Amino acid sequence: MSVVIVGGNDRMATRYQDICKSFRMKSKVFTQMPSDFESKIGSPDLVVVFTGTCSHKMLGCVKSRSAKHGFPVEHVHSSSVSALKRLLERYEDRANVGA
Repeated sequence: MSVVIVGGNDRMATRYQDICKSFRMKSKVFTQMPSDFESKIGSPDLVVVFTGTCSHKMLGCVKSRSAKHGFPVEHVHSSSVSALKRLLERYEDRANVGA
C-alpha cells in the first residue's frame, strides 16, 4: 500500500516515513509545497492531509488530483505520531479484512 502525507512538521518527516514502513506501507511526505506538486503526488492508495499544518494551495492540489484519479483522502487535524498511527491502523484493518 502506498501513502502520501501532506503537511506536518519538517522535523517529523522521517518519523512519518518510519511509521509507514512499520505498517509495511510505502510513503512520500510533503511538508512544504514543491514545484509541480500535483504530479509528484502520483496515484497512491491513500493521502493523509494534516490540516493544521497544510496550506490551502496544497490542499487544492490534493483535491484536484484525487478527483482525477479517485484515491481516498483522509483529513487529520493533528500532525502527531499517534494520530498517524491510529489512521494507518484503521487502513491496515481494512486491508486485512479484504485479503
